[in-house]
Amino acid sequence: MSVETVTLGCRLNFAESETLAGMAPAGEDWTIVNSCAVTNEAVRQSRQAVRRAQRQRPGAKILVTGCAAELEPEAFRAMAGVERVLGNERKLTPFVPSEVEGRVSTTLDTNGSWGGGEVMPSPVPAGFQGKVRSFVAIQTGCDHRCTFCSIWQARGASRTLPFEAVRDAIEREIDRGAKEIVLTGVDITDVAGGLGRYCQRLLAAIPSLKRLRLSSLDGVEMDDALFDLIAGEPRLMPHFHLSLQAGDDMILKRMKRRHNRADAVRTVERIKAARPNATIGADLIAGFPTETEDMALNSLKLLDDCDVIAAHIFPFSPRPDTPAARMPQLPRELVKARAARLRKAAAARRSRWLDSLTGSTLPVLVESGEKGHSDNFAPVSVPGAARGATGHLRVTGRNGDYLVGAFA
Repeated sequence: MSVETVTLGCRLNFAESETLAGMAPAGEDWTIVNSCAVTNEAVRQSRQAVRRAQRQRPGAKILVTGCAAELEPEAFRAMAGVERVLGNERKLTPFVPSEVEGRVSTTLDTNGSWGGGEVMPSPVPAGFQGKVRSFVAIQTGCDHRCTFCSIWQARGASRTLPFEAVRDAIEREIDRGAKEIVLTGVDITDVAGGLGRYCQRLLAAIPSLKRLRLSSLDGVEMDDALFDLIAGEPRLMPHFHLSLQAGDDMILKRMKRRHNRADAVRTVERIKAARPNATIGADLIAGFPTETEDMALNSLKLLDDCDVIAAHIFPFSPRPDTPAARMPQLPRELVKARAARLRKAAAARRSRWLDSLTGSTLPVLVESGEKGHSDNFAPVSVPGAARGATGHLRVTGRNGDYLVGAFA
């Protein structure tokens, strides 16, 4: 008997999936599909994952959870082979018998059922147990209402996980062999007390935590304590992924983002002033409703202005019941073309960055299969290196997307 997980979407989902896998009843076969709803394509892929699970493991029970299951429960409940559909609030108690009669449990209504504060399901989601890099959740939910986003509907209000529970989860992951911990959530810069202070407490409480990495950040919520850590804490890895979304002020306003273009550039300048070797990643949406060619070019130029070397490009996808879905839409072919142009420019910048690292010496962590990442998140290949090995890689060249070399 076994449990398999199929995870779509964010790093928080990956952390939760690994926690879910350890909760399945003994003696039963389950396939857990942890769905995503960030785009229409993500919902389509979630349904596809359910159908694939039924074909590949016909005797296993299928549990569907995650954001797509929260927002479209009936669609997943109607799919063949699905035993249980759970919303995000029930996600971390998946095998507790439902009080609802019938074969399939229902999702919970998120409207008004989630409050703020530090009240969270237990245990804390911690993903990739026994792996060299492990994701540990510190927060979930979102208090903001970006016009393109439905995740706040699926995840509820922003809630910070209790510090002691997170500390214990990180210590367990380190005991299982994790060499690097990635803090994750829906909006981790919104943790109670500020992300910088939260990280300071973790690093002080866990001397064995040698490598701490952060998932996506909202620049307007980065506190002074976080910049202090960026400047002076070598255990904090120098790669920072920012939720930029666009490079045009009018589009940012219509997205209901809380920063403008100049704010984004200043945030990157402040990061690099504090840590000159820091690298920047970013999320960007192409083809937002009403976007003109000049507006699109402003987003394209942001790649250079913010020195982005790791871009996640999303073609705009109108999610149901969001304000952006009611705005004048661009033709889909134009949206796809602008996304392709952004991806091409981002890939060229990344390629130039990787080439520039030839001849340098980088601190790296080998994660699996002789592959891993440098501290600034360049993918590396170290022939003969053991899993979990750390050291300084003398970069001699590239093999595709990987830097290659040998330990100095």
